[in-house]
Amino acid sequence: MSDSAAETGAGDGTRAVRAGLPEPVRHEPTLPGPVFAAHFHLPGEVTGPYAYGRDENPTWTHLERAIGELEAPGQDGVETLVFASGMAAISSVLFSQLRAGDTVVLPDDGYQVLPLVRAQLEAYGIEVRTAPTGGDAQLDLLDGAHLLWIETPSNPGLDVCDIHRLVEAAHARGALVAVDNTLATPLGQRPLELGADFSVASGTKQLTGHGDVLLGYVAGTNASAMAAVRRWRKIVGAISGPMEAWLAHRSIATLHLRVDRQNATALTLAEALRGRAEVTGLRYPGLPDDPSYKIASRQMRRYGCVVSFTLPTRARAERFLDALRLVDDATSFGGVRSTAERRGRWGGDAVPEGFVRFSVGAEDPEDLVADVLRALDESAR
Repeated sequence: MSDSAAETGAGDGTRAVRAGLPEPVRHEPTLPGPVFAAHFHLPGEVTGPYAYGRDENPTWTHLERAIGELEAPGQDGVETLVFASGMAAISSVLFSQLRAGDTVVLPDDGYQVLPLVRAQLEAYGIEVRTAPTGGDAQLDLLDGAHLLWIETPSNPGLDVCDIHRLVEAAHARGALVAVDNTLATPLGQRPLELGADFSVASGTKQLTGHGDVLLGYVAGTNASAMAAVRRWRKIVGAISGPMEAWLAHRSIATLHLRVDRQNATALTLAEALRGRAEVTGLRYPGLPDDPSYKIASRQMRRYGCVVSFTLPTRARAERFLDALRLVDDATSFGGVRSTAERRGRWGGDAVPEGFVRFSVGAEDPEDLVADVLRALDESAR
């Protein structure tokens, strides 16, 4: 990275627009285009960084450097690996670090695919313990564990746990710690700086932010553990395509702009929803009266773009979603266009039938809030 923002202590915006860029070359683009290659010229002995397309690609290299500079600016010894999806990244940590007879501690209120992961882990002879994210409840299950998996803020409930506290307790018992940083993004919190061994995320969400890329990554400081993750990626072949990697790197340049706008509007929306009698269970970590606010304020620099709340019935929630004009009824979160959905339709989350996960986009806040309040009024009829 030329004139490295990571080395000069630059702010998030400067770092984001320059992250992962190669040294400038006369007449070459500042961000090289995607490299489409299954193999590379390789005469003689196998030396050098690029030999085969499943192992390495120059486009991945630029993106991995960029993500590493955001996850742990100025920190030495950080390695980042990109994957085809967030679940590919999550699976790479779990299945590369755990063996039959090991114990892993997972959240019981995390991403809806985790129950499927649990079933697969148990089929491999791995003991799985679960506890809620809130109240640092996973602390009570750490004895004898090999790996602690944290998801904070949790998806979709938006509970927050104390990463540093859990890391210290896990490390004292000899366990590794992985943090799912998807909802916060590296601009919201930096798990590696809080002592975690792995920061894992779905880049499909706010990191890339346009709803057009599937991507995941793992960043870590433990060299042997990351070597195992790299080996798992090679074995499984869960690699990102060069076009997806290039699009992701391109998108990171606007991450700070998107995050700041979306976070500010999310708080505005949450404040507007507080006065609605039909809205219960309102959660946003940036609200001063939110149960997660105290811990979130200690370890997060931004609170995220997701607001969750519950409407009285499934029918009311569905009428509300149908009445929205500026918000797409779609899954996922973090995009520049606001989305919302009734999470109960998937069947994997322990939420009420009227529970709505709302992902705030980059629309003008007054327009978005007006649309939501109007849709609430219409859905009551």
